[in-house]
Amino acid sequence: MNAFPGLRRNAEELAAPLPPLLAAAEHLAMTVLLGAHGRRRSGIGDEFWQYRPVQIGDEARNIDWRRSGRSDAHFVREKEWQAAQSVMFWVDHAHSMSFSSDKNRDSKARRAAILALAASVLLIRGGERVGLARMGTQPRSGELQLIRMAETLGFETEDDDYGAPDLRGLLAHGRAVFLSDFLGDIEPISAALTEAADRGVKGVLLQVLDPQEEAFPFDGRTIFESMGGGLRHETQKAGDLRDRYLERLAERKAALSDLARATGWQYSVHRTDASDQSALLWLYGALEHDH
Repeated sequence: MNAFPGLRRNAEELAAPLPPLLAAAEHLAMTVLLGAHGRRRSGIGDEFWQYRPVQIGDEARNIDWRRSGRSDAHFVREKEWQAAQSVMFWVDHAHSMSFSSDKNRDSKARRAAILALAASVLLIRGGERVGLARMGTQPRSGELQLIRMAETLGFETEDDDYGAPDLRGLLAHGRAVFLSDFLGDIEPISAALTEAADRGVKGVLLQVLDPQEEAFPFDGRTIFESMGGGLRHETQKAGDLRDRYLERLAERKAALSDLARATGWQYSVHRTDASDQSALLWLYGALEHDH
């Protein structure tokens, strides 16, 4: 007889939404045999770093009551390793990310989500903590955190045509990964990277594009419409726009590369028809480089 009749049912209900996204991420992570993560080293990371206000997700046992008693707010005594071993992911979930030029190919949103989760699997198994900006909580470790992230990434897209980086939960002197097509207004992207750099955060920009967005294979009468329906343009000679479009795309890539370089971040482009293994290897290696 089962002594806890509701336990298995609750576990199955919790796991039910996971397989499609998290299973794909787990499989991808297992295909890159990266070995042990080199982050943990004795004698490093035990020093006091800073006091910071309590945030959503902090446990009561982590509150420094002596410091908190000197003010009206509660504070956590944060150690160096807590920031250094934390990676926060922002995965763009605006309408533009739902685009795929081929029904048999991942949308940009799905590919970005799988790469974020697969990298998180590798980081957690290496002893690090990960988080998702959209969750509004600090980075954590453990399989349950992966489940929470997968559930959050499975939600519907937001209302905007294009997304802007979210810095919630980002720890000072930690690391971050932004995955997006970065095709919207560049000002919010620049502001986010500047603020992150001011906090001592280093990280990665991974621009995820559909192959059609890079090739612009259109000619003749064409109607261009954003995925959210907010933008629409009709032309009789789409081929005449090709050179101008490719020039602007090249300018955007150059601007992102320059922005990353100026803030100490790293930048790369991944096409959804390219190997996700190669993208994950680059992403994980870029995070290693930031140590």
